[in-house]
Amino acid sequence: MANNMVDEKMQLLFEGILTLQTAKECEDFFRDLCTKTELREMSKRLYAAKLISEGEKYADIVDRTGLSTATITRVNGCLRDGNDGYTTVLERLGIPSKQ
Repeated sequence: MANNMVDEKMQLLFEGILTLQTAKECEDFFRDLCTKTELREMSKRLYAAKLISEGEKYADIVDRTGLSTATITRVNGCLRDGNDGYTTVLERLGIPSKQ
């Protein structure tokens, strides 16, 4: 996301997330913030990014996540040409990329 798209509300959200110190705090915050469906979809996208980075085929990712190929293509596009958000998180989690 370009910096000019970050307004005061988004800045508060991003800064608030950075205050979380444990996985449990993060879980509690996101369970309060998001619907179950939103949380499930975000987790599927990150998992798809992991699988793409590990060299999995789209058909296998569809089977394992339930995401559409359009969503998987979008995630892959973000991995290739995005803001490196997925890449940063995956690297920090110790997930190597085969791309």
